[in-house]
Amino acid sequence: MKTLLTLTLLAAALACAAPAAAQKKDKKAEKERTEQAVRKALENRAYTIAIDYMNPMKGRGRTLTSNYSIEVRNDSLFSYLPYAGEAYNVPYGGGKALNFNAPIAEYSQEAGKKGRTEITLDVRNEEDHYTYRLTVFPDGNATLYVQPTHRQSISFSGEMETEE
Repeated sequence: MKTLLTLTLLAAALACAAPAAAQKKDKKAEKERTEQAVRKALENRAYTIAIDYMNPMKGRGRTLTSNYSIEVRNDSLFSYLPYAGEAYNVPYGGGKALNFNAPIAEYSQEAGKKGRTEITLDVRNEEDHYTYRLTVFPDGNATLYVQPTHRQSISFSGEMETEE
C-alpha cells in the first residue's frame, strides 16, 4: 500500500514537472528569438521603437496612451514624439517639435555592456538640429534621450517592435 502511494505521488510530481520544464524551454526559446530579431533589425538599420513613457527635464514623467514612435529606415528618421518642456527659439505657432521626417546626417552604433547597443544619430530639419541617443537592450526594451538645439532635452522609454 505504501509503495502504491509513493508511486502515485512520484507520478504526480513528474506530471507537474514536465510541463514546467517545457514552459521554461519555451521561454528560453522565445527570449532567444527576440534577441535575434533585435540584432537583425539593428544590423539592417530598419527598426521601430514604440514609445510608452515620457520624462521631461522639468515636471513629472508620464505614461503615454497614444501610439508614439521613432522609426529608422536606412538613412532616414521618422519621429512621432510628444514634447513637454521649455523652448528657447521656435517658429511662430510652436513648430513641429519632435514630429518630423528627416535624413540622418550622422549615425553611429556600438556595443555596450551586457549586450546593449548604443546608437547616436544626428538629424536636422528646417526648425532645429537634434541628437538622438538610443540604448537598445537585448530584450527589445529601449531608452531614448533627445537633445534639440532650441529646446530642453527630453527622454523616453519604450520597446522595439519585432515580428514574431
